[in-house]
Formats: sequence, C-alpha cells, structure tokens
Amino acid sequence: MKPNQTTILVKRQTVYLKCALIFSLGAFFTQCSTPKKVSFETPVDTSDKPIVLQTRDTFYLPGLDVYLTNEFEAARLNGATQKNDSTLSVMVTPENEPINRSPYYAFKAWSPKAKKVYVHFQYPEKYKHRYWPKLKEEGQAWKFIDSTQVYKEGKQVTIGVKLDKTPVTIAAQEVQSSTDVRKWYTELVAGKEYVHIEEYGTSKLGRKLYVMDIYKGDKKDKPIVVLLTRQHPPEVTGYFAYQAFLKTLLAESGLSENFLSQYRVLAFPLLNPDGVDEGHWRHNAGGIDTNRDWAKYRQPEVEQAVRYIDKKVKESNGKVVLGLDFHSTYKDVFYTNTTRKGTTFPNFIDDWFKALEANIPNYKVNESSGNSTKPVSKGWFLVRYNAVGITYEIGDNTPRDRIALIGKVTATEMMKLLLAK
Repeated sequence: MKPNQTTILVKRQTVYLKCALIFSLGAFFTQCSTPKKVSFETPVDTSDKPIVLQTRDTFYLPGLDVYLTNEFEAARLNGATQKNDSTLSVMVTPENEPINRSPYYAFKAWSPKAKKVYVHFQYPEKYKHRYWPKLKEEGQAWKFIDSTQVYKEGKQVTIGVKLDKTPVTIAAQEVQSSTDVRKWYTELVAGKEYVHIEEYGTSKLGRKLYVMDIYKGDKKDKPIVVLLTRQHPPEVTGYFAYQAFLKTLLAESGLSENFLSQYRVLAFPLLNPDGVDEGHWRHNAGGIDTNRDWAKYRQPEVEQAVRYIDKKVKESNGKVVLGLDFHSTYKDVFYTNTTRKGTTFPNFIDDWFKALEANIPNYKVNESSGNSTKPVSKGWFLVRYNAVGITYEIGDNTPRDRIALIGKVTATEMMKLLLAK
C-alpha cells in the first residue's frame, strides 16, 4: 500500500529531525545541507498543490463483454462506459489543473471472445487528443496503430481495436514505468565497475530515486556532465534518446574510454517516478511541474537532485560544465541559453550542432535560443554553475530508429568536442 499524505509528512519531518540532531552534535553531512537557491526573472510558485490520484480498478462493460484495467504501473484510465453496441468511451482526466494540454492514457483491454470494438477517448472539454495511439500485444513490440483505424472528428478521436482473451495495452506513448527504467539501466551497466548506482533520495510518495555516477580512474578535479530525463511522465521519446546517448557513453570504445577518464557523468534516469507510475500527464505527486522548481527546490525530487550534484562537486573539487535535460514535444528541438560568453564552453553549442548536421543524414538542427526567465533546468545550469545548459527535445512521433541514431551521434560528437577542449 502506498503511503498517504500524512505518512509522507511524518517521514519528511523525521528526516529534518535527524538533520537537526546531527547538527546539534557538531557534525556536518552534505545530505542535510540546504542547496543554494537561485533567482529567475519570473518566479513560479512550486509549493504543493492538491492532486487526485486515479482509482486503480478493472472495469467490465457487460453489453460489450469487454474488460479494461489500469492496475499496472504508468497506467492512466479514469473510467469507462458503453457508448453503443460497438463503441466504448474511456474517460481520461489530469492529476490537477492548470496543466499542459497533453492528455496521457494507458490501459489494457480484452474480451473473452474475439471481436472488434471502437474506443472513444473522452477528455474534459478544454483538452484535445495529442498522442497517436500505440498498441502492445503480449510478447510483441510496441507499434503505432494503423491510420485506417483512427477516426477524428474535431477534438474527438475514436480508434478501432481487435480484442480477444489476451490483454492488449493501448497507450499514448510506450509504457516505461520505474520498473522498466530500472531494469534497463541495471542491465546496461552490468559488469561496468566504473558505473556507481546510488540512491540519492526518495520521491514524494516514497519511491527511491537513483543516479548513475560514472567515471574512470580518480574522480578528483574531473569536470562534470549532468544528464536528466523524465521530469514530465509521458515524454518517453526524450528518454529513448537518453538511452541511446548513455549507451554510447558506456560503449567501451576508445572514445568513451578517453572521455570517462577525463570527465565525470552524473546520469539521472528518472526524475519523477511518482508522476510516471501514477500515470500523470505532467506533474509529480506534489501537483507541480518539476521543471519549474529549479530555483527554490520546494519539491523533494528536485531538491535532492540538486543537493546530490552540489555534494559531488564539493567532495571532488569538480565543476559542472554541461547539463542536458531530455524531454519530448511536438517536434525535435534544442532549447539553449543565449548567454554563452564566459560560460564553461562558449563555443560548444555552435560546434556541436555543426557536427550533428555533418554526421546525421538529412538532419537540420532546430534550435530555439533564449535565456530562461522561469526556473527550468537549462537555466539552472547557467545561473548556478555558469555551465552550458540545454533542453534536448525529441518529437512525439519521431521514428524510434531515428531517435536511436540521434542519441548515438549527439553523444559521440559531445565526447569529441569536450575532449578537444
């Protein structure tokens, strides 16, 4: 059973009491220090806001003889009703509002007898369908639903799906729960003693937060590259690029050997596990967009990540030189800071983008540049550490093999450029 809000509060108060006790004894532990806060032109209130957790349940529609369930990690389904003799409606609502207009859904459906049904997506009035439906049959890979089975009418979308007794997963994006993420990076780093998996804290609902501390040889004085992803739960295409990027860094090539001997990488594979596993559209369990909390650190996921980064910088006399935060949006784009002169690598962005265009077939970098006025991660890297900060966005529907190539080349060219500095 998940802890309720009272349990969470007691847990956090216990941590603070432990810290107070440690300080009273004259000792100092970095984990109890307050991270240095920074200022942005447009502050955002990131104190907790109420959310509504979906009720986990299995729904049965007797008139259609169809079952639907949201009883799995990263599911989102708030209700189901029969619309007519061949169509059912699935209700999908956000965790709270205001929120981005990006309805996320994920559920399983089946029927004791083989049949085709039509699934109508029902959202609150102000929202329209965003994500192209994906299907996953048991033992099979994810696939985009065929366009001939998608019926649009204004904001409304209905899909045709064949069901039988084996559940099929229907989702806005490929389901990548905290369990899936941990399985991926655990397998990726198996046998690599230079990758140190550490637990750096817990989420609002008590889920463990992990980071990979990656370096070869002595970590002292090494410049630090920080990699973030999954601040926003449905944004899995950015996570897929992150996977390819990290795989390339750990490829045991001569390039990666040299890079990890000279640089240190702090890789955070899942910043918002509560939002992911609870099937949120965008926010964490505090009802907050964590990528607006990189100033006051009111949310535990951001606060503990910042504290961890600060700790690693201090203990090794390192310096954060580059921060990449992997996201998804409607199309591929890199959001950059305009301020570059005087930063760690003033020419990195221009040189990197030229290298990407030279090494990815038929590729043109889409850059949107501007110093962050709101407290987002790319701005935090600049303001807090005078480092290059980039929000690395991949399109919702970018072909998955294309994402893997982009992730590989961006990592390769980053290593080459940083080694040449």
